[in-house]
Amino acid sequence: MQVTSVGHAGFRIDTQAGGILCDPWVNPAYFASWFPFPDNSQLDWDSLGNCDYLYISHLHKDHFDAELLAQHVNKDAVVLLPDFPVPDLRNELAKLGFHRFFETTDSVKHRISRPKGDLDVMVIALRAPADGPIGDSALAVCDGVTTAFNMNDARPVDLDVLTSEFGHVDVHMLQYSGAIWYPMVYEMPARAKEAFGIQKRQRQMDRARQYIAQVGASWVIPSAGPPCFLDPELRHLNDDHADPANIFPDQMVFLDQLRRHGRDRGLLMMPGSTAEFCGAQLDSLSHPLPTDEVEAIFTTGKAAYIADYAARMQPALAAEKASWAPAAGESLLEPLRAVFEPIMLAGDEICDGIGYPAELVLGPQRVVLDFPKRTVREAIPDEKFRYGFAIPPELVRTVLRDNEPDWVNTIFLSTRFKAWRVGGYNEYLYTFFKCLTDERIAYADGWFGEAHDDTASITLDGWEIQRRCPHLKADLSKFGVVEGSTLTCNLHGWQWNLENGRCLTTRGHELRSCRP
Repeated sequence: MQVTSVGHAGFRIDTQAGGILCDPWVNPAYFASWFPFPDNSQLDWDSLGNCDYLYISHLHKDHFDAELLAQHVNKDAVVLLPDFPVPDLRNELAKLGFHRFFETTDSVKHRISRPKGDLDVMVIALRAPADGPIGDSALAVCDGVTTAFNMNDARPVDLDVLTSEFGHVDVHMLQYSGAIWYPMVYEMPARAKEAFGIQKRQRQMDRARQYIAQVGASWVIPSAGPPCFLDPELRHLNDDHADPANIFPDQMVFLDQLRRHGRDRGLLMMPGSTAEFCGAQLDSLSHPLPTDEVEAIFTTGKAAYIADYAARMQPALAAEKASWAPAAGESLLEPLRAVFEPIMLAGDEICDGIGYPAELVLGPQRVVLDFPKRTVREAIPDEKFRYGFAIPPELVRTVLRDNEPDWVNTIFLSTRFKAWRVGGYNEYLYTFFKCLTDERIAYADGWFGEAHDDTASITLDGWEIQRRCPHLKADLSKFGVVEGSTLTCNLHGWQWNLENGRCLTTRGHELRSCRP
């Protein structure tokens, strides 16, 4: 089996039974905030796109690059389609001309037989509202000799099915770096923001190491990040200035952490790097540049590399900005009312979970999303809010013009906004912003309406707690960490007070816990 990095979370997996192109991304994403790192624009995308199979894990724009897929990828490729609750991914691929879909069943191993040979594939589909834009997934593939598990940035809650169906995994690709806007965009004291950043940086790498331990693969390839920020307004977000609070560490940082924890079989790959595997044996690893030059991109030469990269990409950045809807003088109240009020009326569980009005500061205009009353209105003078967002009006006009169903996958991941809140994170609020269609809001509202199973218990560091996390059902025997009387679920970093079961991260989501 040959595994070629095509940048970020993208790989091409070549076997005797055919080649699978996974999550190719090259064009700037999220309002031109994110670029692949290192630069992958010079790869031969026509050759890479001449594949037998296509796997798109989910609709995040650093995984689903519509322009690249339309221009360079074989439309006769068989799409390995995750088993998602809504058809958005299939519909978007069909719009681009893909017409051969292999519909997988969640966590079921399928054998695909073709004249070139057989492939065993399994797609683990994650279906919670917090998983990507209504769905994320991971791909396992075996050619009869080598088994690869491409987890990209998915967060499966139970991987027992992987090892039970495939046995030993030979190579494991997974995310370890940040892909979020927290805490950078939040208004908070600088020292608090630094503390939260340090915590976030370490927890995301701890989570990756826990997954690596669970899978137990012979080789690990850190991937799915970090993004590169080339806009001068955002350049400070790159981890190239020795900031311990930066949440975007690169591959070399994570590989060093793996080594310090006793793991030395991590592979550094950049776009164009190719690894040849025969079962658990690594036959070869080659790079498009000499090894010392590759390593310098991530270490001593990183700042200079990003500066050169930014200069090359200025025309692309300028073109993206020119495509945004202009910040005209008309009020945004009525356009937002037309989009949001029907979604509010269809999402009782989510609106009740939000519980308070939220403020949108759009240039000089203040618009209120009054979730308790299911209305969009103007702000009252001196009105105070528990949640607020300051967003450039041109970004809002652009998502309204383009009928975007997901502000998380456009505005928020761009980091081109400011946010503030009183109290903890509110999962319902961000779920609302990614569910701006009838189908999405109906599914998400039903998800929250279902009671989670908390009957099974475990004992962890002297506490008896429910086994499944109240957030997204992660197995706390694998992801739970106790420090004193605080439990942290490392899958998403949520915390609970074990003395009373209260969630410290957001309202609701109480945990059953006691001293045995």
